[in-house]
Amino acid sequence: MRHSETIALPSASPGTTRSLQVHRYGQPGGAKAYLQAGLHGDELPGLLVMEHLLALLDRAAAREAIRGEIVCVPLANPIGFGQHLLGRHAGRFDLATLGNFNRLYPSLSAPLIAALGDRLGDDAAANIALIRAAARDHLAQIEARGESDALRLALMRLAVDADIVLDLHCDDISVLHLYLGTPLWPGAADLAAELGARAVLLAEASGGEPFDEAVGGPWWALAKAYPERPIPPACLAATVELRGDRDVSDALAAADAAALFRFLVRRGLIAGETRPLPDLRCAATPLDGADIIECPVGGVLVFARAVGERVAAGDMIAEIVDPMAPPGTPRIALSSRTDGLFFARPGQPLARPGLPAAKIAGAVSLAHRTGPLLTL
Repeated sequence: MRHSETIALPSASPGTTRSLQVHRYGQPGGAKAYLQAGLHGDELPGLLVMEHLLALLDRAAAREAIRGEIVCVPLANPIGFGQHLLGRHAGRFDLATLGNFNRLYPSLSAPLIAALGDRLGDDAAANIALIRAAARDHLAQIEARGESDALRLALMRLAVDADIVLDLHCDDISVLHLYLGTPLWPGAADLAAELGARAVLLAEASGGEPFDEAVGGPWWALAKAYPERPIPPACLAATVELRGDRDVSDALAAADAAALFRFLVRRGLIAGETRPLPDLRCAATPLDGADIIECPVGGVLVFARAVGERVAAGDMIAEIVDPMAPPGTPRIALSSRTDGLFFARPGQPLARPGLPAAKIAGAVSLAHRTGPLLTL
């Protein structure tokens, strides 16, 4: 059956408290999956998906079908969920520190490389157990400085020893897409196929230490540091972008929850028959091949192409209208610099210098895509 617990966060000010609700299925000791939603507190599709998924897991637990350990956090960021500014929900950035809630997670790669070099052996399973124990020990020694740090640590401690970590997000207006560590592909193709992902974006280090890379990245960092030792990418950590932030409906959430449930069955965490895997809807592409088209000036965005369309380099995606310009002034055209899928755009058609206007998933790395690869 489901076992639920509450993890209290330190109070940020007298008279206030926040907490995480954690739901556990199965028993520790076998394969482990960790799923969370709402890390960006104003991204709501995942919260509804988790409601539907928990119902499916409850029924599976009632028939004693849970074969591994499954941990679910349906609202991973009560801080951001409660932030409202001038009538708007503002859950992506911490208003106290201005930091992105999906950045700045504890980096485990360097301390694990330093601590484990002479302890790793020739047995892959033993190395996996050793690395997970060392990661848990390292996180246990970190002291949080404030409420947001405590939240990051609590989530990391829940997820760091899992075989599967799925962080449910959404974009503004977008198709369903995934962010994955490059070493996880094509091993994670079953996840992309079950969800019907339209884009899969790969990077070993996208910059900023987001949650999925904080738990998944140490595996390939250790493998690079000690190539003579068998160290597989033992944590399938993915950011799942569940379309756009307005795509909140029982129909979509039930379908997504069913797809995640089938994936867990396929991976052996739940007993049940597996149906034939759907065909992949896309090839994986490098994250540095994704053209993030930024606005050069302010104004009103008018889109010429729709999210979900394939475009070619040179195609105009949108135009910017300057409402203060004299009549007849030409609009400023924004064009793609790659062939690929137009997979996301902002929901607010306001252009400001530097803000992303469109995201195009291309198959070829782009010379200008260096440094941090994720948008703020």
